[in-house]
Order: sequence, then structure tokens, then C-alpha cells
Amino acid sequence: MTAFAAEALDGAFADAPAEASRAFRAALDAMSRPGTLQHAGGARPPAPLPPAAGALALTLVDAETPVWLAPELRAGPVEAWLRFHCNAPLNAAPEAAAFAFGSPASLLAELDRFAIGTPEYPDRSTTLVVLLDAFEGAEAELTGPGIRGTARLALGSSRAEILALAAPNRALFPQGRDLFLAAEGRLAALPRSTRLREV
Repeated sequence: MTAFAAEALDGAFADAPAEASRAFRAALDAMSRPGTLQHAGGARPPAPLPPAAGALALTLVDAETPVWLAPELRAGPVEAWLRFHCNAPLNAAPEAAAFAFGSPASLLAELDRFAIGTPEYPDRSTTLVVLLDAFEGAEAELTGPGIRGTARLALGSSRAEILALAAPNRALFPQGRDLFLAAEGRLAALPRSTRLREV
């Protein structure tokens, strides 16, 4: 077995039922409390996919979930890992993807092509999984459902791009795109109802 193949087989949940349940709860808590950091460990995907993004994939993605991967994730160990552990249709067209994984810049470059749902079925949209290095540095202020008053989330050098990813949701709601942000073993969520601004 090649090193590439071994890397693709490694790194899933050691205790799949328990760890998937914890990751699912973390995702729900992140969506219901926008801007809060949740721990979603247990997965050990190959770089540059953060463990939290790997945990989301193992929990939410399956053979019936079309996935779009940014160019930096294709044709390498990340694609092989997702294909082996999730059995998902990868490299879907942006408009057909249920989930899109990538850096803020890669997702922003394709933003207009990702689905926003329909008036009848706003949930038929693409969920963006934004890969970050860390939750630190420059902050954004968040308001909306699930937030008492205001909240702040550190987005660092990616702040402008993340604000741009979320900005169309204001005009599109109830259609739009939900965002998960993943860095190392932590994740946060910005549902389409959340409003962001620089601080």
C-alpha cells in the first residue's frame, strides 16, 4: 500500500457512534448559537483539512450528498480521504453541491454559483465549510437570532472574505447560504440569518 493510500484510509473516528454524535451536537450548537466556538474533534484528516471540518464531513456527508471541493483540496490526500470515508460524490458542480469545502478565497471565487435554495425550499442551498488557520485576530460583530444583543468572532486575515461570503444573505433571506467555519478542532457557524460587520 502506498503512503498516499494509507493516508486516505487513516484518520476517521475511532469510536464512530459516540464521536459522530458529539460532532453532530457541536454542529447543532454552533448553528443555534452563531459565533460561539464548539469543539468537534476526533477526526484526523490530511492537511489542509482541519480536524473540525473532517468531523463535519464524517457526520453530515454520505453517498447521497454532492460535495464541491476547492482546487486546493482536489486530486490529493483530502479528496481520497473524503471519498473513502464518506463515499460522497465529489467535485460536483458548485450549483449542485450540498456542501462546499475550501478556503475563504476559493469559496468567494465561486460564490455566485452556489445554490441559495428556492422560495418554496430555501433549505436546498449549498452549505459552505470555510477552512481557517485559527480563530484569532481581527473580529466581526454578529447580530441575529440565537445571539443575545451582539457577539464577536475572531476571523483574522480572512475577515473581509468571510463578510463577503455572508453579505448576500441579507437580501436573499430566507434563501441564502449557511456557513460553517473550521479551524483546527473547533468550529463556528454563521447561519443565513446572522448579520456581520467589522469592528
